[in-house]
Amino acid sequence: MVPYCLLLALLLPVLSTPFIFILGKRSYKLAALLLVLVCLADLALFLSVSPTIISGVSNKYVESYLWIPVLHSSLTLFMDGVSLSMAVITLTLVMAATVFSIDYMHAKEGLAEYFALLTLLTVGLVGVFITSNLMLFYFCWEMMLVPAYFIIGHWGYRDAYRAAFKFFIFTHAGAVFVLLGIGAIFLVTGSLDIFQAQSALLSVDEELVKWILISFTIGFAVKMAIVPVHMWLPDAHSEAPAPMSALLSGVIISAGAYAILRISLETVFPALMATEFASNFLHGMTIFGLLSAFFGSLISLVENDIKRIIAYSSIAHMGYVLFGLSMFPFREALTGAILHLVTHAVSKGLLFLTAGAVMKQLEIRDIREMGGLAGQMPITAISSATAALSIAGIPPFACFISEFIMFTGAFKAIGMDGFYLAPTALMLVATVLSLAYSLRLFSYVFLGQPKHEKIMDVPLMMKISMLFLAATVIFLGIWPTQVIHLILSAIPA
Repeated sequence: MVPYCLLLALLLPVLSTPFIFILGKRSYKLAALLLVLVCLADLALFLSVSPTIISGVSNKYVESYLWIPVLHSSLTLFMDGVSLSMAVITLTLVMAATVFSIDYMHAKEGLAEYFALLTLLTVGLVGVFITSNLMLFYFCWEMMLVPAYFIIGHWGYRDAYRAAFKFFIFTHAGAVFVLLGIGAIFLVTGSLDIFQAQSALLSVDEELVKWILISFTIGFAVKMAIVPVHMWLPDAHSEAPAPMSALLSGVIISAGAYAILRISLETVFPALMATEFASNFLHGMTIFGLLSAFFGSLISLVENDIKRIIAYSSIAHMGYVLFGLSMFPFREALTGAILHLVTHAVSKGLLFLTAGAVMKQLEIRDIREMGGLAGQMPITAISSATAALSIAGIPPFACFISEFIMFTGAFKAIGMDGFYLAPTALMLVATVLSLAYSLRLFSYVFLGQPKHEKIMDVPLMMKISMLFLAATVIFLGIWPTQVIHLILSAIPA
């Protein structure tokens, strides 16, 4: 194991950003190459701690450094099976998006700035997944927002600036709720560390803890795009350049779900476990998850803009995740929800890249004007089919196994709490809708008679990126054992 590996993993992209910018002024391909190398180095650093986690010697690896003495605050970085899984899939998607960008963005201006911002976005994402210090968490939380805002606004499509501004306002408003929760925790516990706060909150007034829990959950739900605080997502996802859409839908909204797990449920919720409010809160999460799943699925069925279909599908799948998280005391449901963050990230990231490939070649967005592209763009079609079948929950693709585990847990939850019977039945109906819109999307775009002549498949780097993610989707569907083992190591039996 490399000493200070988590600190190095956090600092490496920070320190690389100016070099990526300078290289980008000379050659954007060199900037992209350096970003990929940084991601590979971070992957190696993270994976170096995996033997400690998997061996069972300790379910998490921790590094702590004195940071702000006047606040008695240490910069504590940690990694367990869940954070490792999220960090690895994040870096995987960043690499795929970077390679895809080489050909996809080649005609754009300002690519030095683009790759530098992508690097800073990586810092924010990685930091959220590996820190237990709430101040650093908030810094990284906001660090996701700023680079994403500029990437959407400057390199996006027709209404990019409006979509970027909407994204900024909604997610920053959500961040205010997160900041209120952090401030309240520090005031009542004197600690900014989630592990210390967890035990300290057990002796805090229950009414105050309730409001802390609600404040955090609202803030994180905005990032997840849970109905009714979802309004930013369809515009941001559809107007962003395809690599940014892949990261938005793949890992940025997943960061909201991760934060609900780590902070709302694992840190704050235990102080309320014995109260009636606890079950009401979890049941409320179930209802909002169900609403999101149905709303996103139904809109995806009638939408004709290729990227907005996928965007609304993301709302639906975050509904699945919230549904699984709402069964927090049940290990199988929780495992399925966390695994779905991983499988959905890679599947939806791939689907957005294939949509970007189609839009680049046809320069249209309406799926009714497409058709017959399977013969003209075979690599894109194969990749899109892989992603669509996974999103539809078809075996042996990645999302099937996460949904299967989650519903297995839901059936066990029904035996302990009858409330979950109707939501589980309805959520199964939502999976049928997911199958319907996924097949509709693929058939409209790739099947039937070609409507456009002289359409060629995309350049090599875009193909490599899509095939890499397609292989990952299939691998996770066939052999998810290691990821499941990592997740289980972080969940108490």
